[in-house]
Amino acid sequence: MKENNKITGNIGEQKAQKFLKKNKYKILECNYTTQLGEIDIIAKQKDCIVFVEVKTRETLEYGRPSEAVGERKQNKIRKVAMLYLQRNKLFDVPCRFDCIEIVGDKINHLQDAF
Repeated sequence: MKENNKITGNIGEQKAQKFLKKNKYKILECNYTTQLGEIDIIAKQKDCIVFVEVKTRETLEYGRPSEAVGERKQNKIRKVAMLYLQRNKLFDVPCRFDCIEIVGDKINHLQDAF
């Protein structure tokens, strides 16, 4: 079951990358990992750095995928994002946190999700 979730997640992240590229985002990093955690996609839209959490489900049986991005997960993503900005000396660059939910073939891009 866990391995199947990983495969579903990887497929979802690939779909999300294609979706972002099609919508004129530049992909900066995929699966950016630090000792604090991971961010699925870091992209740039115009002058804004966008930290993207991708959630994929095959059905809505267990609720919307974005509902799985709770407060703890959001805080972890924020900490990793701060580290990314510091490491890349991006001090005065606007940024935001998006969530891309994928259910089957449908993609829902939630800008400023948290």
